[in-house]
Amino acid sequence: MADLETPLRKLVGEKTAKALASHLDLHTAGDLLYHFPRRYDERGEHTDIRSLEVGEQVTVLGQVQRTAVRPMRQRRGNLLEVTVGDGSGGVLTLTFFGNQAWRERDLKPGRWGMFAGKVTEFRGKRQLNGPEYVLLGDGSDGGEPGSGGEAGEEIEEFAGALIPVYPAAAAVPTWVIARCVRVVLDTVTPAEDPLPATLRATRNLVGLATALREIHRPASKEELYRARHRLKWDEAFALQLTLVQRKHRASAWPAQPRPRREDGLLTAFDGRLPYELTAGQRAVGEEVAADLGTAHPMHRLLQGEVGSGKTVCALRAMLQVVDAGGQAALLAPTEVLAAQHYRGMLDLLGPLGRRGELDGDPEGTRLALVTGSLGAAARRRALETVAAGEAGIVVGTHALLYEGVDFADLGLVVVDEQHRFGVEQRDALRAKAEQPPHVLVMTATPIPRTVAMTVYGDLEISTLSQLPRGRSPIASHVVPAAEKPAYLDRAWRRLREEVAAGHQAYVVCPRIGDQAATAEEVGAIGEDGRRPPLAVAEVAPLLAEGPLHGLRIGVLHGRLPADEKDSVMRTFAAGDLDVLVATTVIEVGVDVPNATVMIVLDADRFGVSQLHQLRGRVGRGSAAGLCLLVTEAVEESPARERLDAVASTTDGFRLAELDLEQRREGDVLGATQSGRRSHLRLLSLLKDSELIRNARVEAIALVEEDPELDRHPALAASVAALVDEERAEYLEKG
Repeated sequence: MADLETPLRKLVGEKTAKALASHLDLHTAGDLLYHFPRRYDERGEHTDIRSLEVGEQVTVLGQVQRTAVRPMRQRRGNLLEVTVGDGSGGVLTLTFFGNQAWRERDLKPGRWGMFAGKVTEFRGKRQLNGPEYVLLGDGSDGGEPGSGGEAGEEIEEFAGALIPVYPAAAAVPTWVIARCVRVVLDTVTPAEDPLPATLRATRNLVGLATALREIHRPASKEELYRARHRLKWDEAFALQLTLVQRKHRASAWPAQPRPRREDGLLTAFDGRLPYELTAGQRAVGEEVAADLGTAHPMHRLLQGEVGSGKTVCALRAMLQVVDAGGQAALLAPTEVLAAQHYRGMLDLLGPLGRRGELDGDPEGTRLALVTGSLGAAARRRALETVAAGEAGIVVGTHALLYEGVDFADLGLVVVDEQHRFGVEQRDALRAKAEQPPHVLVMTATPIPRTVAMTVYGDLEISTLSQLPRGRSPIASHVVPAAEKPAYLDRAWRRLREEVAAGHQAYVVCPRIGDQAATAEEVGAIGEDGRRPPLAVAEVAPLLAEGPLHGLRIGVLHGRLPADEKDSVMRTFAAGDLDVLVATTVIEVGVDVPNATVMIVLDADRFGVSQLHQLRGRVGRGSAAGLCLLVTEAVEESPARERLDAVASTTDGFRLAELDLEQRREGDVLGATQSGRRSHLRLLSLLKDSELIRNARVEAIALVEEDPELDRHPALAASVAALVDEERAEYLEKG
């Protein structure tokens, strides 16, 4: 008997196997059985033809209502038009060119079939031109005569219940996949069930062979639910086992303990802080201090709202490591942010960060900034202080990763906004230490609990939810520019009022642009019916000549040279600019307490989390913040609903869940990074949160009694198949 590793060519023939491989990347029996149906149709239930969009590749279940043959105008021969409906009132026209009288005999009114093709529109009617089809009932097939008419029988066999509709390709329609699945199910026997029998019994899970059969050919919705539940469990359990094993192994790694010193730099720093730490910051400080004092590496995620004080927590951890004789490195995603962190830390530390300078504290330490734009002499001096161990705290960008940046004793790596770094880059910095350094990952994008449990399950997680005293509330409003142009005029007046009151403002655009453009060019409609996203280079001059005439306007985006970006930020921070027109380069870390208003243009072109991050740039001082989301999206459209949600709450965790609901959850194991197909098909991080929690409980129990799964070889093999080594490394390095 064949098994899941058997090549498809041995089961379905060379020609079909080649089509499955080239169009759907399916090569083995296992690949095909794990190519799950996208949905299930029931004969007599409509598939909502009215919702089909032009240009979409679709498979619909419909009933023939009428046929008509008429001569073609431009060439010889007849045109066959077939009208099909789905029971909802929606109709679709199928058109067949050339003399195909035999199709008219097949497609009799009353017959049900599945029809696949690309939706087009002609004279206001939606249609499929020359679609592939299979009729349900007597086994006739819509291919050429003799091209596999048995497909109808195979689908008819379970058409009374649920008809699987697969992710398909034009060359491999869904019924061809269904036929191949039937062959494989009849031929292949999965090896022993990888899940321990006691776990299956405890969690009421069907066997793997049953699940694979019933997800493709369910006799009822109950069977389908059981099959999906078991296969989701496999995915969640494999993922959690991988993470729990990683965590277990990490606890055994050796690391240099960096315990807290009571009379050191950290104590002196706490004594000179101009404000009191929040209860959350103190609690996180205790967790981090305890981790740093142990003999295995800290691996902690620090998440918190924008402005919740993560940087101070990170600086306190760095000072504890310096007190213990080590060095700490902070890796920032942009030069603007690295320079800002460096200046901010110097300000906070005062004389404690200027050891060796005239006004420096001899008991303090030195800070070094390492970025790609440093001049040769400045870079050489910075690298010497790092290599000699004189610089206890090193702040930098990717430049910290390059050869030639050597540390005397790297004890802690702090990664700011880790989602902006590739896995390999983060790992390269950790490799610069003799022993694995402690790692603290900071993110200002709140992560829903089940996502954190699934993606960061091998990290300890600390959360800062409380804003420091002195932070002001931020009001957010949607400005519907197309429906109510007067609202946009009012937005610009509101910005001017804030500037007149001595404050500053941001205007954010989705694009950089190449050059200045006229107002007509900026509003020009493209071929797709939409105008291009607004760009900084186009908007800034229009604002300077129009609604913001007379204000001091600066421009900031990622294409500016590093020294120019730094200069613009310094000028804005010093209050010498009224308005900064920028891209999302200001999304992370930019801290100007005097900025109170932000206007986001084309706000519907940004993600939910991105908008939440952006608005965190205002309201950072004693005056209240205002964020205006300008959009042309119409009321009740998904884009408008998304913006209304952002305006209605400042709870970053709720918005992170909304973000996840609205976009594809993506491959949590980094297949998008590796470009490889993921085996995680069914698990939804939000809908299956309880299942994920249960899988984690079972994974912890199993790893405690059998850390390397030596007593469960089939399970170990199954985990390796679902979470291959490349993705396991992605998780570990994350």
